[in-house]
Amino acid sequence: MPRIRDVWINWFEGEENGYNVCPFHEWNAEDRIEVLDQAEIVKVSERLYDYVENRLEDLPERLLHDVFQKSTLRKKMTRVTLDYCFVMFDGSRVLAVDTLGYKTPIRKSRLAPKHERTVKEIMEHDASDAFDMKDTLAAKEYHILSPHPDYMTGLTRKERQLKQLLFMAMDQLYTSGESAEVRYWFTEWDPSVYGDIQWNMDKETMWQQFFDQVKDGWSPGHYELCRKMIKGQPFFEKLWNMQHEEEVK
Repeated sequence: MPRIRDVWINWFEGEENGYNVCPFHEWNAEDRIEVLDQAEIVKVSERLYDYVENRLEDLPERLLHDVFQKSTLRKKMTRVTLDYCFVMFDGSRVLAVDTLGYKTPIRKSRLAPKHERTVKEIMEHDASDAFDMKDTLAAKEYHILSPHPDYMTGLTRKERQLKQLLFMAMDQLYTSGESAEVRYWFTEWDPSVYGDIQWNMDKETMWQQFFDQVKDGWSPGHYELCRKMIKGQPFFEKLWNMQHEEEVK
């Protein structure tokens, strides 16, 4: 298999959705950028690319066998051999993957544009067969804590992270909040629903209508709702503050 050298890497760990593996233009100064001294380039089918990018499930055994200990990471003046690390290419898209020695794609990284171009130039001359999945996969299931990509389309890195925080707060509201709390926050979001939801709607219906209004896009209204819902909750406030500390830096 062909190889690429001196590749900048910005690992995003434990991400099951590709929209959280940030493209190069969204990397920031606080990210830990590493350099792959060399990495195997693996040709994959579009189906396998989607599987690796958007799931945390086992990779094909043959792929793992073929890339075993063939990629190295540069650390100061030494090279560290990585058990299962590779750059995959499906004919148009490029993604770096490392399993941390396991069988699942635990760490993922986009590449800088110049390195993406290099991969594509190298693979123009590669005649090998693409790795593929043997089995037909069930459609991936999304939920409020693993939102559908449609809800994140067009958002910046910070907006995606704040929206996921908002969804976490809404999930907590659903699981532990009383009807009165759902009614309060729904009215805070949209005062025009006040009359309709006072007595005529149960908690489940109210929350679902609330979520249906909030799930798409990102706006100053989303920002304010998130800020208010997480107030007084230390874990959520910590996540909120982390986003704004990065902005100040």
